[in-house]
Amino acid sequence: MTYRISGLDPADFATLLGADAATLAAHNAMRVTAANKPGFPCRVTLEDAEPGESLILLNHVSHDVATPYRSAYAIYVREAAEQAATFVDEVPPVFADRTMAFRAFDADGMLRNAALAGPGEADAAIHILFDAHEIAYIDAHNAAHGCFAARVERS
Repeated sequence: MTYRISGLDPADFATLLGADAATLAAHNAMRVTAANKPGFPCRVTLEDAEPGESLILLNHVSHDVATPYRSAYAIYVREAAEQAATFVDEVPPVFADRTMAFRAFDADGMLRNAALAGPGEADAAIHILFDAHEIAYIDAHNAAHGCFAARVERS
């Protein structure tokens, strides 16, 4: 079994990147500057931003389904992000040193299982969750802050 983890499409955020503060505020978003690394994980590049780098902090619907499991929360997007990262059968850098929460869903968007993975345990947790054939995809979240990190799909 193989899997793919992809960053979000930067085109989805094009109207916010480079926007003035008033436009960002109208979308419940704001510009922030990365103060340290790690700490500001970009959902497009799936890397932590470098200190001093500009990001947009916004609310993002990560699990847009017509079930009780619909989910939205704050995420960061680097303003300089140009292309979504893709990782096949490996976890992205933003998973490496974080405790991750994995929520495993069936094709109807219903939660069927979940797992916590400490630093270095993400790959194993993903494989275990995908051992169940009813699992269509997994949403990865940063366990401490609860924010969406990336979607994991069967490949």
